[in-house]
Amino acid sequence: MQETKKSNVLLLENLALQDRETKEGCHGQGTAPEACNAGFHDGCSLMSAPVQRPRFHLLGIIVRVISTLAILSFAVWGTMALFYQAPGPAPVRMLIAALWAISSLLALYAYVRWHSRLAALIYPLMIAALLFWWNAIPASNSRDWADEVAHIVAGVVNGPEVTLANVRSFDWRTSTDYTVRWENRTYDLDKLASADLLLSYWSSPAIAHTLVSFGFDDGQFVTFSVEIRKERHEGFSEIGGFFKEFEMSVIAADERDIVRVRTNIRKEDVYLYRLSMPKPRMRSLFLSYVDTANGLNETPQYYNTITANCTTIVFSMINHIVSGVLPLDYRLIFSGYLPSYIIDVNGFTPGFTLEQLQSGGAISARAQATGNAADFSRRIREGVPGIAPLPQP
Repeated sequence: MQETKKSNVLLLENLALQDRETKEGCHGQGTAPEACNAGFHDGCSLMSAPVQRPRFHLLGIIVRVISTLAILSFAVWGTMALFYQAPGPAPVRMLIAALWAISSLLALYAYVRWHSRLAALIYPLMIAALLFWWNAIPASNSRDWADEVAHIVAGVVNGPEVTLANVRSFDWRTSTDYTVRWENRTYDLDKLASADLLLSYWSSPAIAHTLVSFGFDDGQFVTFSVEIRKERHEGFSEIGGFFKEFEMSVIAADERDIVRVRTNIRKEDVYLYRLSMPKPRMRSLFLSYVDTANGLNETPQYYNTITANCTTIVFSMINHIVSGVLPLDYRLIFSGYLPSYIIDVNGFTPGFTLEQLQSGGAISARAQATGNAADFSRRIREGVPGIAPLPQP
């Protein structure tokens, strides 16, 4: 009997000890005493509840934001790309572009609203297919080109002499009434005397078309211009220039054609600046135009409003000639502000302010007064800073 009582006492002591240890463990883990007691008396094993993590961590939020922006970007870009380059007439292209826009918005909704993994897998495949199609669109030299870009100049170099095929020399009466004339001309680079920058403004002061004109001791001038190569039914579009709407061309032309059509026919504001450039670099720039044109004749390329336009191509050629020392600048994109960039890098005739260069370089009024005179090139340069009076022919 005594042994039985002693056993019961030991059992009660053990139970009390377990109860005390369990409560101390609960308090250490922040568990309410009532819950701890209930768990013990129910005979359940007491385990600390797992800590519940937030649904979205910072990294997950960043990934989701980036993914959302990417879907929106490809929705807009893909819609425009399909509108400009999808096969078929305009209504068909609009339908295809609309289907892409709708599909993109549905994918975005499913991804954001339902966190759909299916959308996260399918939409990248759609983008990959779109990019594959985009990169497979070939540029061409065989289209029904507008008359003024029917030919890209081509050059043959023979020592100091360069023979240019397809130098444009149109006689413009109106923008639609003109005499088509393409000529072969030979220039002696040993007689290269000057290089002039021309900027033609037609709408915004931030945007201008860039031309470079080379002068020779014998009084000849030839002007190079990187232009869109539009088809007969097309007009210029800055937006279209982002989406392979146009091929790129290099035109070499007589100033009475390529300058006068801008000053006298289109009534654009044209400015002429004398470049400060040693003759070896003039020669290299001239030959760079010839090389670029010959390359386009062999392998056509697309014009791009930002990356491959009349200004960036010239910058690329000059930068190559001067060993890459020219700094990149927003004014290479907004070409209307190019004169301030060139004066910053000492590219114009020294000794003149930008205001003096612009005032003296405004040639539209002089060109309109000159008309189609044989000495057109000499007369438009009268009063341009840094240019000595040219001899009359």
